[in-house]
Amino acid sequence: MNDNLKAFLDAKVAQYNRPEFIANDPIVIPHLFGKKQDIEIMGFWAATLSWGQRVTIINKCKELITLMDGAPYDFIINHQEPDLRKLLHFKHRTFNDIDTLYFISFFRQHYERFDSLEEAFNPLNKFVILNDNKESNSEYALRQAQGDKSIGAEAALNHFRSYFISLPDFPNRTKKHVSSPLQKSTCKRLNMFLRWMVRKDNQGVDFGIWNKLRPADLICPCDLHVDRVARHLKLITRKQTDWQTAVELTDNLKQLDPADPVKYDFALFGLGIEQRWGIDGILPEL
Repeated sequence: MNDNLKAFLDAKVAQYNRPEFIANDPIVIPHLFGKKQDIEIMGFWAATLSWGQRVTIINKCKELITLMDGAPYDFIINHQEPDLRKLLHFKHRTFNDIDTLYFISFFRQHYERFDSLEEAFNPLNKFVILNDNKESNSEYALRQAQGDKSIGAEAALNHFRSYFISLPDFPNRTKKHVSSPLQKSTCKRLNMFLRWMVRKDNQGVDFGIWNKLRPADLICPCDLHVDRVARHLKLITRKQTDWQTAVELTDNLKQLDPADPVKYDFALFGLGIEQRWGIDGILPEL
């Protein structure tokens, strides 16, 4: 891998992976809280609603927090049926009240059994899945057979989706909001959420409150900005953009930092939104 490229991207990581980045990014939403469960719930919700303008995403998440009386975890665990009425008009693009009520139901049933949402991504917790898709744990089983005790993002995401759609009151329309590698999706929003929860550094942006996945296991979120910059830098060669594209990108980023490849999400996304990458002026010669 080109040394100039590594030096350039490392500098961009340092530029964007800092507290000043938080205010204008959806990650500001979980940063409003100190309680672990509130961070998880609103981090997941902020990631799920992350399409469109970032200002709108942040405002809609703040609206949702207000509708849950400023305390998402407490509301989810202790609400009564009449309390849900005020959520019936919440909407962001294709995410509507049906989806909102199911998310609340899912969170409540999960947190009645577990202290952390991290366990929803753990393939070892198979008993929580009512209609388990055996394929969802295939990558995890392979890792275990090879002596690798880490979970791996692919197995974690496949397991989570199986769990998420397994509850008896699951509305089919909500399925589109949670994807997995089995659907060939890049899983951009979920990979972003996992980055927030898993990455550990001292910069104050990502939380690093989960331990069953390692930073090395994560897959880089591959949105339009990241995809565009990564292709220019020849970090992506695959024609289509799907799960394997995100894996290809991450594998190439591992050549720059095997232990923490997804830190370069800061650099690629930041370059993508700079808008002045007309592009020869700011990208290194390859």
